[in-house]
Amino acid sequence: MDAADTLAFVDLETTGGNPAYDRITEIGIVRMQNGVLLEEWSSLVNPECPISPYIEAFTGISSEMVADAPLFADVAATVFEKLRGAIFIAHNARFDHAFLRTEFRKLGVAYSADALCTVKLSRRLFPEHVRHNLDVVIERHGLNCSARHRALGDARVLCDLWSKLQREIPEDVFAAAAAHAVLSVPKLPAQLPPGLADELPESPGVYRFYGVDGELLYIGRSNSLRAKILSQLAEPRSGSREQNLAAQVQRVDWRQTAGELGAMLLESEWVRSQEPRYNRHTRSNSDSVTLRPDASGCVRIERLDMLEPEDLTESFGVFHSDKDARKALNDIARASQLCLKVLGLEESEGSCFALQVGKCRGACVGKEPLILHAMRLKLALCALKIKSWPFPGRIALRERATGAFLPDGTRGGEFHVLDRWMYLGSARSDEELASLSSSPRYPVFDADVYKILQRYFSNHPNLDWHDLRAPKNAAVH
Repeated sequence: MDAADTLAFVDLETTGGNPAYDRITEIGIVRMQNGVLLEEWSSLVNPECPISPYIEAFTGISSEMVADAPLFADVAATVFEKLRGAIFIAHNARFDHAFLRTEFRKLGVAYSADALCTVKLSRRLFPEHVRHNLDVVIERHGLNCSARHRALGDARVLCDLWSKLQREIPEDVFAAAAAHAVLSVPKLPAQLPPGLADELPESPGVYRFYGVDGELLYIGRSNSLRAKILSQLAEPRSGSREQNLAAQVQRVDWRQTAGELGAMLLESEWVRSQEPRYNRHTRSNSDSVTLRPDASGCVRIERLDMLEPEDLTESFGVFHSDKDARKALNDIARASQLCLKVLGLEESEGSCFALQVGKCRGACVGKEPLILHAMRLKLALCALKIKSWPFPGRIALRERATGAFLPDGTRGGEFHVLDRWMYLGSARSDEELASLSSSPRYPVFDADVYKILQRYFSNHPNLDWHDLRAPKNAAVH
């Protein structure tokens, strides 16, 4: 690294650790060239979202402090100019660089720089030490930091660290360590555009890999599209399935979502409707079956797509095939000493085989009343009971992007339109929501959507949903 290089020591304070969701609250930059301090600059930034008590305690920056601060858009030109042509240096540089790249992307500005990580530099120069966080590094080298966990204070201490190491470490050793500390540029397969890595967003979403002649090879999702796509294309293990896939990819596209729920729903819909070559084979929703006991205690295996919504209240389990359903019912019967003959799983004269080996309580020969057997069956099945659709009808379930914007700049997140366990689509505008609200598609039970939403509902008890049967904005919960 040449001494004439302009160095920009950068530190950010943020609302959290994920650039896909969290926002910048403060920026500090110290510029140096030839060992001479050129300038210092810092600014608070209004993140357009609340700052949690934990982050406030950690950084000392509160929501009140940033309420009148400029938005990132207001300081973006200044930040870009101060970083232009400079080597980007930060402690855990991947973190700070990713946040700035994401914020610039929201403004339609492509930003990328040669980035050097002082954590990696410290590890390279002092491998005998285990810990290299900034507090430890400050103490180890006798540095002073008057404003720890504030952006300019931490940027200054990085500049001081750099100057001290340059003075104390032999030039060739320091240069070799600095070269090692530069963040590696992802090496994508040669057939892909060289600028793809810089285009990939940090946000949640769904992505598609295409091969020769536009063949759809694979569909995936992630809370960070950039991290997931680069891990599959730039870092596949030798001889792995991922390496074989990466060698075939000719084009990549993606769609950003407000959060994890939107990504899961969209991935499910795309995989089912587009049938990518390398995704695990997914069965048609029409193959899914459930268990339905009748009044006699016999259990029928029925296709879910043939049931009316009200029938779901007396249905148990979601299975990919008759075989899977039959096996589950056999396991339940054995565990609860239920009669296979009464359940309809065994055809025989007289008693069932399980009674002969002491595994049945005798419902097949009248020893156990059928009504008692039916009650025990329902108790055994209750954990598998399919939940009723918990809303009055078609709804719009709002998923907010953390912060005020979706990664593509849309305000307020997305509305996922759902009806009786069917996903009709996601809307980011009033027009899209109106179209989905009045969609004539008659919903049928969707096994994949059911599982996705059940997990989501259990983890998010306070849902923001709108009854689409009601006048606009009349029913928000």
